[in-house]
Amino acid sequence: MTDTVGIPGNRILSFIERIEHIDEELKALNEGKKEVFSEAKGEGFDVKVLKEILRLRKQDQDERDEQESLLDLYLRAIQNAAPEQAKAA
Repeated sequence: MTDTVGIPGNRILSFIERIEHIDEELKALNEGKKEVFSEAKGEGFDVKVLKEILRLRKQDQDERDEQESLLDLYLRAIQNAAPEQAKAA
């Protein structure tokens, strides 16, 4: 048998058990999240759009404004592209 002198097995076990507990909590929270999305879908809301709103709300306003400006700029550039260039792509 390998010598484990100096390795705090109880401390390692404590970390492992705490992580396992957190994993269980995360699983329960994710199940709750799925239920909320399912409820929203049942009431006719588009879950994909709700997820996009959640993503946007995590960004700060300046970052969101910059992305929206770039998106608008890129879309206008595509619309203004010459028809032959668009076909070549």
